[in-house]
Amino acid sequence: MSPVLPLRTNRLLLRDFDPSDEEAVHAFAGDPAVTRFTDWGPNTRADSGAFVRNCVAQAADPHRTAFNLAAVAGDLLVGSVAIWVENATHRRGEIGFVFHPSVWNQGYATEAARELIRFGFAELGLHRIAATCHPDNTGSARALVKAGLHQEGRLRDHLLARDRWRDSLLFAVVQPG
Repeated sequence: MSPVLPLRTNRLLLRDFDPSDEEAVHAFAGDPAVTRFTDWGPNTRADSGAFVRNCVAQAADPHRTAFNLAAVAGDLLVGSVAIWVENATHRRGEIGFVFHPSVWNQGYATEAARELIRFGFAELGLHRIAATCHPDNTGSARALVKAGLHQEGRLRDHLLARDRWRDSLLFAVVQPG
């Protein structure tokens, strides 16, 4: 059975990307403040276009195990969220999110993360869902904890980002029961 999309929360619609989303994606993905703690970006227009095209292609795969979704508040695309199956045998998944600065500190990341977790357990059959963030990204760390994930530790030299090794904080939640 294919997972049912789009996903809805009180304030967000989490839907597959459309080719017309490129400009809205570039508005946050090209922002150095947004990508300060990521291992990618800031995006060029070509990078943002490639990301949207990849997401559109991903959505067309009936056997997909990764869901990069546009986060829409009202009529505005305000971010990108994702959940993917990291290991099907062990039923492990991961989530991630990035939002436009105009909606930071308004609870959208927490709201989206909660829905991704629900989706991962109920629709994808996951047992464990993890997320990582830069140790200095206190906003993302706070959102993950508020969404129900627990900090499990620090992954030393976890990512090579901008030609430097970088640690990550590891968060996870296990399916209740």
